[in-house]
Amino acid sequence: MDAIELTQTRHLAVGDVLISASGASYEVTRLQRVGRGIRVHHVTPEGRAGRFTAAPEAISRVRRALAAAG
Repeated sequence: MDAIELTQTRHLAVGDVLISASGASYEVTRLQRVGRGIRVHHVTPEGRAGRFTAAPEAISRVRRALAAAG
């Protein structure tokens, strides 16, 4: 089983996988500063792209990318 951790949006990296409260997963594909927030671009396992904007201090549930963990 993969370890899931809580982290602030400012500490996300491309390749990290966000885990929603319902258990859905979203792989981070791009991070972009927008004003005082961070726009997080992501893709689902089915290939659907999406994005959201969050405060840098916002907390997300994340499964880390293998390259970042090693």
